[in-house]
Amino acid sequence: MQFTSNELYMLLNLHPSDRPLWLVRADLSEASLTGANLSGANLSGANLRKADLRWANLAGADLRSTYLGWADLTGANLTGADVRWAILEEANLTGANLTRVSLWGANPIRANLTGANLTGANLPGADLTHAILSEANLTGANLSGANLTEANLRKADLRWASLAGANLRKAYLQEADLWEAKLEEAHLTGATMPDGKKHR
Repeated sequence: MQFTSNELYMLLNLHPSDRPLWLVRADLSEASLTGANLSGANLSGANLRKADLRWANLAGADLRSTYLGWADLTGANLTGADVRWAILEEANLTGANLTRVSLWGANPIRANLTGANLTGANLPGADLTHAILSEANLTGANLSGANLTEANLRKADLRWASLAGANLRKAYLQEADLWEAKLEEAHLTGATMPDGKKHR
């Protein structure tokens, strides 16, 4: 189901405020949703390719298996959203709030999460290959078994994060804060460590 701009406006502004939007498998590709209130919305399986979701409120939204390739989520609030199995290829999440987000099984290839708030995020097994996570707040995040190959984690806050078994080969960790981070069985070959030296 694809919506016209007018239909989308009506849907967002006239739906009852006491119940969340139901947009399962909706075609919202290239939709302009800047600042939209989509809190608690069910967008599972929806197509949001190249959608403009800057500063949108997606708190508690169901984004399972949602296609968010090339979507702009700058400053979006994704607190508590379910992003399992979502495709976030080339998505821009600069400054987005992903606190308590479940990204298990998500595919955020080359996602831009610069400065994103991922405090306590649940990311075990997530594919963050080549992801840009510079200056991201990953305090207490669960990244166990995550694939962070060649990810940019410059100045990232990884205090108390679990990186057990994570693949950090050739990752860039210069100036990252790894205080009390769990690195048991993490793969660090070729990674640039906080002191700027390469791990062998």
